[in-house]
Amino acid sequence: MSIIETEKRGNVAVVTLNDPSEKVNKLNEELIDQFLAFLDDLKKDNSLRGAIIVSGKEDNFIAGADIKMFTQERTPEEFSELSRKGQHVLSRVENFPKPIVACIHGSCMGGGTELALACHYRILSDHRNTRIALPEVQLGLIPGMGGTQRLPRLIGIQKSLSYMLTGKNMYSRPALDSGFADEIVNRYKMKQAGIAAVRRYANRAVERKDKRRIFEKLLEKNAAGRLIIFSQAHKRTARQTRGNYPAPPQIIESVRHGFREGFEAGLKNESEIFGRLAASPESQALVQLFFAMTEAKKNPGGDQAEDIQQIGVVGAGLMGTGITEVSIDNGLHVWLKDRQLEQAVSGKKKIYSRLQKEVGKNILSEFERDTLLSRVHPSDTYGVFKKSELVIEAVFEDLDLKRGIIKELEKITGGNCIIASNTSSLPITDIAAGSKYPENIVGMHYFSPVQKMPLLEIVKTAATSDRAIAAARKTGLKQGKAIIVVNDGPGFYTTRILSPLMNEALLLLGEGAAIDQIDSAMKDFGFPVGPLTLFDEVGIDVGAHISGILRDVFEKRGIKTANKAAELVDAGYRGRKSGAGFYLYGENRGEKKINSEIYRFFGDRNRRKHSDADIQFRLAMQMVNEAVFCLQEDILTNPRDGDLGAAFGLGFPPYLGGPFRYIDREGAEEVADFLKELERAHGIRFRPAELLLEKAGMKQRFHS
Repeated sequence: MSIIETEKRGNVAVVTLNDPSEKVNKLNEELIDQFLAFLDDLKKDNSLRGAIIVSGKEDNFIAGADIKMFTQERTPEEFSELSRKGQHVLSRVENFPKPIVACIHGSCMGGGTELALACHYRILSDHRNTRIALPEVQLGLIPGMGGTQRLPRLIGIQKSLSYMLTGKNMYSRPALDSGFADEIVNRYKMKQAGIAAVRRYANRAVERKDKRRIFEKLLEKNAAGRLIIFSQAHKRTARQTRGNYPAPPQIIESVRHGFREGFEAGLKNESEIFGRLAASPESQALVQLFFAMTEAKKNPGGDQAEDIQQIGVVGAGLMGTGITEVSIDNGLHVWLKDRQLEQAVSGKKKIYSRLQKEVGKNILSEFERDTLLSRVHPSDTYGVFKKSELVIEAVFEDLDLKRGIIKELEKITGGNCIIASNTSSLPITDIAAGSKYPENIVGMHYFSPVQKMPLLEIVKTAATSDRAIAAARKTGLKQGKAIIVVNDGPGFYTTRILSPLMNEALLLLGEGAAIDQIDSAMKDFGFPVGPLTLFDEVGIDVGAHISGILRDVFEKRGIKTANKAAELVDAGYRGRKSGAGFYLYGENRGEKKINSEIYRFFGDRNRRKHSDADIQFRLAMQMVNEAVFCLQEDILTNPRDGDLGAAFGLGFPPYLGGPFRYIDREGAEEVADFLKELERAHGIRFRPAELLLEKAGMKQRFHS
């Protein structure tokens, strides 16, 4: 199978990467072998002065290395050898006697970025879909084909660390400003520009201006300055990762070693680090999550859904405008309705403000901003939904309000429109009660902030049609979301498994634990925020509301839930939005301090020290055990969705792979025995799910 197509344009070779078996190009062993053969031919052909590399895919240059290579059981040495092979190829590109130009349109990730770094000249399209990244850190890895050596030497140590330690995107204009890109052109002129660059530099080296700021140059050019940079980077990384992720500090060390010992020694060290990390349990868990995420971006029922071009959104608040923004960002037109036209227009203005920030960062042009905004159509009437294929209501959690909206929508749309409810806890069956077309009602639970959170939880009732599920899924995929589909029930899956963790945090407060220790311990465990901070951010009133909805679920198992959230709301503590909750908040976003007045609801101000491990495992095991209950009760249909929902919806530590990967890693028998110990110490709420005991008894895993 040919992945590389070549043609001659006069004295320049045009190399088109186009894997016919994949939607995107991946840097795998087959592509590498074919590319090496091309380099041999290019070197021998005296009629060719150089080559340009382009992609045959619509919006993709190279999506990165083929991650399947990391699912095979290999030793660290074998993984290091993979890295060395890639390094060899790119060193050959870098040292090739004829200029090789990378013409990049669309996503250029990981190994694709490393290939571009090895090329002699880089041209990027001016399209907003063009983005560059080295996201290996998100898989528990470091760039393994020279990325930790070439990027710092091209754009500077500090800038390169900011990209490699986060995996964040570099867009075209910032890429030009940093020195990564040599030229930006319209996507349809890239070949022409690339050919011109080859001819321009056929007999002379590319000269680049150092685009670092003066302070960066002064700090990075000497060993003492670099020592400060690496020391500060290690401190920041330690605060952010809490020691749970080995890759970030190793990225820093790989860069540091290369500057101290030289480029070639840096490559050798990079490959050794890469091998150790690729074989680590953290990387294996993150790789499995990556594949789960990839599967969650497919639509098995796609043929049952029409091609949706426009949707409706009811409610122009935080969630409604977020849903609208991710929709227009991916080509959908949105009719945005609120009770008053001024409120709907205000929602559009909020979207404008967020888009304007991207203009300020050179991610969007003003023309692109205005094009996106033209897809938002504010309204105060249901009549605009007459021909809508799908409408999402995103109003606050009030059952009667949501039912009323469905009735109004059905009057206008008849039986053709799919109606989705964005709710975090109310059963969709209850919302659909009284609907004329219950087969058209589906849940679409988005996570806040919608623009950043990658997950969408689709909820189906016994009456929901396959067509409705397919339409909801197709819309979510267009919005760029990874999707899990769960069955209906109070709290569905994600809110259901979060609730016992939050309840346990309140019980710990009642036992004398301190607010800051509970939050800090859970961040040390790997959660992005502590549970009490989360209470404040979501709203203690929202937490109390959800607790009421889920109370029956837990009391059927003999579990008494704390009623403290409702007491706090009655006392005026609603969290950040009211200025006071478990913390007190100043006018500036970052200002907060512990609200010691809260302790009077949990005994007195005298707090006693708990062990961090006791806090961590009591809270985490509540979530893990509840996830198994959800699978046992058919709320979840498979463990993969359970892992995705917990990790990307709730922040369950990704390095553990999700609740079910965690159980498989520790062993079902070990987890069941630990829960039994907790049950003896703290009561029935820790009783292991029957399905977990069954897996333990048969020594089975949840994942094959």
